[in-house]
Amino acid sequence: MPVQTATPAPAARGGRVSRLSQLTVPSMPQSVASTAAKSSFSQAPSTALVPPPPLAVKKDPKLANNWKTKSPAELTDAEVIAMPDTEYMNEKQMAFFRLKLVELKRGILENAGETTEHLREDTVVVPDPADRATIEEEHALELRTRDRERKLLKKIEQSIQRIDAGDYGYCDETGEPIGVGRLLARPTATLSLEAQQRRELKQKMFGD
Repeated sequence: MPVQTATPAPAARGGRVSRLSQLTVPSMPQSVASTAAKSSFSQAPSTALVPPPPLAVKKDPKLANNWKTKSPAELTDAEVIAMPDTEYMNEKQMAFFRLKLVELKRGILENAGETTEHLREDTVVVPDPADRATIEEEHALELRTRDRERKLLKKIEQSIQRIDAGDYGYCDETGEPIGVGRLLARPTATLSLEAQQRRELKQKMFGD
């Protein structure tokens, strides 16, 4: 009778499970970790200053030097992406993202003002119960949206402060560059994509 041998279970794709099971979260305070980690990262011998962008972003070589002749306000997203990795978070990139954050902040404040006007205009009592319920639902939805934007506004202000301090663009946990592509998609990001995934996994596992 032939002896059956156990077939080894296939390894997890890319070793993701085994690596994630060994991950730990730094215990130092976040504000201290950001500066200390950034300092240790910059001192470590590394052949590349910046890792590949976490998002699927293609660089256009033809735009690589456009930043040298344009002001931060004139630069496009594609031109910032095309900048050499050695210029990561130089003065022009910092100024470019500062303008982006300021514009985002301005839009949120305008929306808040419009909401205030809407609520003031709709104070007239509507006799029809169905119409009144519809208006109240619209107000509730608009207020929930403004509440989310209020929280985002706080993150925007913190990001502007990070730019002024020279810490913008670097992961709070590892000190590694977050990447231009991720920052364009989420200008308030404070974690690299991998660090963000680790945090989300920890929250799912421990509910923290």
